[in-house]
Amino acid sequence: MARPATTQGLRSLERLPVRTVIGYGAGDFACNLAFSLSTAFLLYYYTDVAGISAAAVGTMFLVVRLWDAVADLLAGRLVDSTMTRWGKFRPFIMFGAAPLLFLSFLTFRVPTSFDDGMKLVYAYATYAVLGLVYSLVNIPYGSLASAVTQSVHERARLVSARVIGAGLGGVVLTYVIGHFVSGLREQKAAIEDSADLIAYQAAVQGVFTKVTLAFVVIGTAAFLFTAWACRERVVRAQPRVGARETVATLRSNRPLAYLCTSSFFYLIGVSAVGGSTAFYAQYVLGDIALVGLMTLVNTGVVFVVGPFIPRIVDRFGKKTVFQYCGVFTVVGGVGLFFAPGDMFWFVLLTLAVKGVGATLINSVMFGLEADTVEYGEWKTGRRTEGATYALFSFTRKVTQSLGGALGAWALAAGGYLAATSGNPNPVQPDSAIIAIKATMGLLPAVCAVLAMLVFARYPLSDALFRQVRDETEARKAAQTQEVAP
Repeated sequence: MARPATTQGLRSLERLPVRTVIGYGAGDFACNLAFSLSTAFLLYYYTDVAGISAAAVGTMFLVVRLWDAVADLLAGRLVDSTMTRWGKFRPFIMFGAAPLLFLSFLTFRVPTSFDDGMKLVYAYATYAVLGLVYSLVNIPYGSLASAVTQSVHERARLVSARVIGAGLGGVVLTYVIGHFVSGLREQKAAIEDSADLIAYQAAVQGVFTKVTLAFVVIGTAAFLFTAWACRERVVRAQPRVGARETVATLRSNRPLAYLCTSSFFYLIGVSAVGGSTAFYAQYVLGDIALVGLMTLVNTGVVFVVGPFIPRIVDRFGKKTVFQYCGVFTVVGGVGLFFAPGDMFWFVLLTLAVKGVGATLINSVMFGLEADTVEYGEWKTGRRTEGATYALFSFTRKVTQSLGGALGAWALAAGGYLAATSGNPNPVQPDSAIIAIKATMGLLPAVCAVLAMLVFARYPLSDALFRQVRDETEARKAAQTQEVAP
């Protein structure tokens, strides 16, 4: 027999078990074994290992990531129309985990026997399918937070665990790959002809093959742990929501509109940085192995700041934190652009400053998205976790498309020279170095300013959220009592 709405409503405000918080963090750890791998290394892999031009990769990133955004909307609609004995979200995570990680392996496995045209076709196909399956796993995973708890503090614990898991995944993969690729730098420096280049590319390909295969096992195990540990507690009046009802709910959700618009600007800068980090380490600092330390400092800040996020949210509120922490991105980004390549300590300092802002903003961003689910239900009486998160994720995917394309196009505009058989070890022009530094520092700073200006009009404070949540739960309890015999 189903629990009465009043009892279920109380359960959704209870303190979450530690296993649930850790399990939710494990989900983003697994997501980032596929996601961060592509954002941090796919541009480098396609240009320097697979031999595809930067301009072609930039266009591909724009096209495929726009497709990813559409796939998010399709996945969100599918989630809202689904209900199983395992719940609404967990089946997608359980059954999509292994295919997602295996597709990541295929994406980083462009056949060397293909000519340039076929390599590009293969890259388009594998990356597009990877994006689709990622949506079918990540949209349910992201939606799960709003179904696990309705407590402001407990949601802050979940998003704190999420960013720590994501940071751990990002640091592990970039450090491992950067370390192995750096071990080949003597082989790279000794390249004199096309045969040497082919041998070096084969060695780097071996690194990506081993790492992505290992991630199939590790990531699948992490996803299954998430599905086991995170159970849905929030009562819903309608197990399934129709397409017309979904559209009506989203249209009335003003907080979601402001959150998506602000996130659009902020994340363009973040997405551009992801693909440029390896180039910054290689050509500005002179050693691609430093990408691991750069990521450890920039992303690793989450391990210092992350545990305090619930307290920070309790003290200042999510709206205030999101509004003003873009200042860290501005200060760190401008400093990074002007940082001399031989002052590595200063580079790390600016990355740490950027990392504090990124950690707080990315954490609070997911908590704000979960709150907009309650707002939509309060306005319309329909709970649409899948579509709400899908629209939010759609915005993120569009920014990944534009940001990733901007990073690649900036390389092309700066005259970046990819290794070829005729020029296997090119020296980059100053214009390419400036383009890399601008993408890493100035672009995120400008985008953060625009994001803060938009978010100033966001209407849903934590106090108003509590009022919305309580009124909605009281309405559902009253409806249950009315139909009770």
